[in-house]
Amino acid sequence: MNTPGLTTLLVAAALPVAAETITFDKDPAGALPAGWVAGVTGRGAPKWFIETDSTAPSAPNVLKQSGSGAFPWCVKKDVSLTDGAVEVKFKPISGKEDAAGGLVWRWKDGDNYYVARANALEDNVSLKYVNAPVAKNQWHSLRVEFSGKRIKVALDGKVYIDLDDDHIVGPGSVGVWTKADSVTSFDDFSYGGAARL
Repeated sequence: MNTPGLTTLLVAAALPVAAETITFDKDPAGALPAGWVAGVTGRGAPKWFIETDSTAPSAPNVLKQSGSGAFPWCVKKDVSLTDGAVEVKFKPISGKEDAAGGLVWRWKDGDNYYVARANALEDNVSLKYVNAPVAKNQWHSLRVEFSGKRIKVALDGKVYIDLDDDHIVGPGSVGVWTKADSVTSFDDFSYGGAARL
């Protein structure tokens, strides 16, 4: 039986979703990027905004968090991913309690999401805590791949975490995250694609 329509549909379903990269360069300084929302898990007063930064991996703009709060987050609300990958370049600038930058995925709301982060004060990466070199005032890359309950976290191209976890299932938004008094800049945020687990 010849079913070209079905064959095309099956092939399309097997292809990975094209990854999209956001450089924040089209957004005006001082505002949130278009299509993003910001808040905090717990208490605090985070301050997320676009800023010009000559050190940005893709100049001129970055997304910066300079307020404080328990766990400030900023997510691209119109994205819904169940499986895939999310990646960002981040620069931990300062912080006395923490100097962290992180990624969120499967974000349902401000209290329900996964987060993986790297902390320059503690020199570690966490979803679970693993020692890793994280220098202040330098750009790093953080990547998370997730498929079903499998999660991999890589810092600067090296996988530090590889585990199974099924606490949060189904689709959710993706974004970035900081902790406490971290002042952190983000650039080249990408999402989608297929996890290479």
